[in-house]
Amino acid sequence: MKHVVTNFLKATAITSILATGAVAQETPKMGGTLVTVMGSTPRVLNPAVQSGIVTGLVGAQLFAAPLRYDEGWNPQPYLAKSWEVSDDGLKVTLHLQENATFHDGEPIKSSDVAFSVKIIQEFHPFKSMFSPVTSVDTPDEHTAVLNLAHPHPALMLAMSGQLMSIIPEHIYGDGQDPKNHPRNNENVVGSGPFKLVEFVPGEHVIMERYDGFWEQGLPYLDKIVARIIPDSAARAIALENGEIHLSTFENQPTIVNRMSAAKGMNVSNDGYGGIGPIDWLAMNVTRGPLQDVRVRQAIAYAIDKNFILKAVMRGTAKDALTGVHPDSPLYNGDVNAYALDVDKANALLDEAGYGMNGGKRFDITLELVPFPGYKPQTEYIKQALSKVGINVTINATPDFPSWAKKMGTMDFDMSLDSVYNWGDPVIGVNRTYMSSNIAKGVWSNTQGYSNARVDELLAQAAEENDQAKRKALYAEFQQIVNEEVPIYYLNAVPMHTFYSDKIGNPPITGIWSTSSPMDRVWLKD
Repeated sequence: MKHVVTNFLKATAITSILATGAVAQETPKMGGTLVTVMGSTPRVLNPAVQSGIVTGLVGAQLFAAPLRYDEGWNPQPYLAKSWEVSDDGLKVTLHLQENATFHDGEPIKSSDVAFSVKIIQEFHPFKSMFSPVTSVDTPDEHTAVLNLAHPHPALMLAMSGQLMSIIPEHIYGDGQDPKNHPRNNENVVGSGPFKLVEFVPGEHVIMERYDGFWEQGLPYLDKIVARIIPDSAARAIALENGEIHLSTFENQPTIVNRMSAAKGMNVSNDGYGGIGPIDWLAMNVTRGPLQDVRVRQAIAYAIDKNFILKAVMRGTAKDALTGVHPDSPLYNGDVNAYALDVDKANALLDEAGYGMNGGKRFDITLELVPFPGYKPQTEYIKQALSKVGINVTINATPDFPSWAKKMGTMDFDMSLDSVYNWGDPVIGVNRTYMSSNIAKGVWSNTQGYSNARVDELLAQAAEENDQAKRKALYAEFQQIVNEEVPIYYLNAVPMHTFYSDKIGNPPITGIWSTSSPMDRVWLKD
C-alpha cells in the first residue's frame, strides 16, 4: 500500500496557507454573519442525490466530503484525515476523523461512507463518478476501503467538493426514497461545518456554525445567510449597498465590469477550475448539412472568436479550444484555433457541395438558450454565418425544460450550450462524446457524435492512473474532436467571485469555489 497523506495536522496547515493566499499574515477572527447570494432556489440541499452549483453552495456547508483540493489540484485531508491507494489502484482506504459527528451528535462512521457511496451510485446524475466501485469494506468504524473493478483516476476528485457528501445512514436508511426524502430540505442532519436553520424557497437558506465540528476552532463564521436573488443586476445593487458580502458564479460581462469598478468590492475569476464551465456551439451531426465535417469546419472558420471574447464577452472570458477546460492540467491547447477565415469557410462549403445560390447556400436553425446572456452570442453567430451563405433561423424556447427536451431528443440543428467539466474528464467530459450516450433522452452527447477511436481513448483514459499517459490519451482525444468539430468551443464561461473587503480568506482558491466548504472564511471588522 502506498501512503498518500499521513500527517493531518501538517496537511491542514499547508492547506490553510494555500487557502489564505494574500491574507495569510492576517489573523482570522471568530464570529459574524456572512451574507451571500444564489441565483436560483436549490431543488434539494443534499448533494448526494443532486448536482448543481446552488445545491453545491449550501450542500458543501451542510455535508462534508472525504477530501478537499487546493489550487494546485492536489488532494488535502478533510473528513478523511489520511488515505492510501494500493499499488494496483484497486483499493482506496480512507481513515476518517475519529471525533467527527453528524449534526445530531451521532458519530460519523465508515458504514456511513459505504452507505453514501451506495446512494450516490444509485441516485446522483453523474454515474461515472463511482461506477467502478464494486463494494466498500468497513473493517472498523473509522476505516472505509473502496474496492474497484479497475483503476479509476477520477475517484480522488470525485471524493471532494460537493461530489461525495457523506450522509447519515440512520436518517436516510429508513426505507424512504433518498432522492425525495423529506430530510433533504427540512430538519437536515449533515456532516459539515454548518447546520441548517431555515430554508425558504425563493427567499433564503440560513445556516449556523456547528459547534461539534471535528476541526477545533472552525468554522470561523457564526452564520451564513444565502439569499436567493435571480436577477444579476439586483445582486449587484445589493453588493454595492453592502447588503451582501459575497456572490459567486457571476458571469454577465456588464455586471463583472461594473463590480470591478465598485468601491470596497473585489472581483476574481480564480477558483473555478474544478467546475470547468465552457460555452460552446453544439451541432447535431446526424442530420442535414451538419453531417459533413467540412460544413462544421466552415462554420468554425466563419465565426470570429476574437469578436466574441472582446466585444460580446467584453474581455471577461478566456478562450477555450477543446472540451476540456483550459484550467485543467489535462487541457491540450496545441490544436487548431479556427482563426477567422471567411475564404476558407467558403471554399469548404463549396467543396462539400453547398454552392451559393442568390447569396444563400442552405437554411439551418439555432436554438436560443432560455437564460440571460446567451442572446448576444446567438445573434452574432447568425450574422457571422450569413456572410458565408448560411441562413440561420433562431428558435426561442419558452423555458429551460422545453429547451432541454429538444436537446435530449436531438430535435435541433445547432444550439449554444454551457457544460461543466466537474473536475475530471471522466465525470464531466466523456459523457458528451461517448457514442454510448447518444439518444438517451438526456443532456449528454446531444450532437449524436460517434468516433470509435474517441470511444477507445476515453475508455483507456478512464482507467489509466499514470498521469503522463493519461494526459497523452486526452491530448489525442482533444485533437480529434477539434478536427471533427461536433462542437465549436467559444470560451470558458467567465465565472467570477464578487467579494467585499470585509471578507477574509474569500473562496477564490482551490478548484470548487463555493461548492467546497467555507469553514475558513471569516469576517473582518
